[in-house]
Amino acid sequence: QVQLVESGGAQVQAGDSLRLSCSNSNGVLKVYTVGWFRQAPGKDREFVAALTWAGGNIVYADSVQGRFTISRDNAKNQVYLQMNDLKPDDTAVYYCSATDGLGYYLRDSSRYKYWGQGTQVTVSS
Repeated sequence: QVQLVESGGAQVQAGDSLRLSCSNSNGVLKVYTVGWFRQAPGKDREFVAALTWAGGNIVYADSVQGRFTISRDNAKNQVYLQMNDLKPDDTAVYYCSATDGLGYYLRDSSRYKYWGQGTQVTVSS
């Protein structure tokens, strides 16, 4: 089974950049569609970005479009979320998620089968 591990979360200042990484500790990640979600205290889980397994479709939440980039490095078995120009509203626990055979409905968290434990991102003003 897929076992996802996120890393890279930190406390940063507004305007800084941060890169989150997601890996599958129990096999390859390249065959899965991967999504990033986030959840702030007292708020619902929010879609951030997703990348289909074939790389044919990438989607972003409106709130991060132009600032965040999702990408793969299959040689390193990693999926990244590059976050630029971070804002205090980006503060949340960020989760990596994955599933197979998903080519649409990428913003729907219920379509994802595997979830990591999350990594904390805190952005100070």
